[in-house]
Amino acid sequence: MNDDPKAPNGQSRFAEPHDVAHIETWIFDLDNTLYPAQCRLFDQVDRKIGDYVASFFQIDRDTARHRQKEFYHNHGSTLRGMMLLHDMEPDDYLEYVHDIDLSPVAADPLLDEVLSRLPGRKLVFTSATTAHAERVMTKLGVDHHFEDIFDVVAADYTPKPHAVTYDRLIDRHTVDPKASVFFDDIPRNLKPAADIGMTTVWIPGHHNWAQIEDGGEYIHFVAEHLASWLDVAVPR
Repeated sequence: MNDDPKAPNGQSRFAEPHDVAHIETWIFDLDNTLYPAQCRLFDQVDRKIGDYVASFFQIDRDTARHRQKEFYHNHGSTLRGMMLLHDMEPDDYLEYVHDIDLSPVAADPLLDEVLSRLPGRKLVFTSATTAHAERVMTKLGVDHHFEDIFDVVAADYTPKPHAVTYDRLIDRHTVDPKASVFFDDIPRNLKPAADIGMTTVWIPGHHNWAQIEDGGEYIHFVAEHLASWLDVAVPR
């Protein structure tokens, strides 16, 4: 066990091979998980969300920022709040907020190599769009490893951590939760996965909203660096 303060309740920093020997399905969040949070792609998305809210309601940027965060806290995402309360059509919003500069994302040869070692299926589970995920995965050089992308559209625009979204993922891909592992940078997104029997791995980030807000008992492992964690868990 590890006593690092970022590891709640002393979770192990690395998994041993026997910890993942039962895993048949490897499920990865996209943003700030497959690539490092230091790329700060979501900072771009966050700014564009604010711009879209300001334009949609014809309000100033500061007021838009406040409303954006209200939607996020009350409904799980700005998108869901605007759809539920203001009948906004999602397509234009999603295209606009994900039209960002991906130059901070570099090819990751180690991640490419370790993903090739993982037995079983690999899925991406993201609250973004498939188009955004494909662009990012292509930049990383890992797109060929994944069977499918379960995106915000497949989730019927209901973001993590709503339990129904995990149920939709399981139903669509016939996932056995007890033989699956889920990686995400936002701790609260890991709780529903743990509740249904998945092994969970937290990828710590730098945003305040990506920190542990409770005891974190639902986090089984902590990985500072995804590829390095996988390299130890599934050795050559």
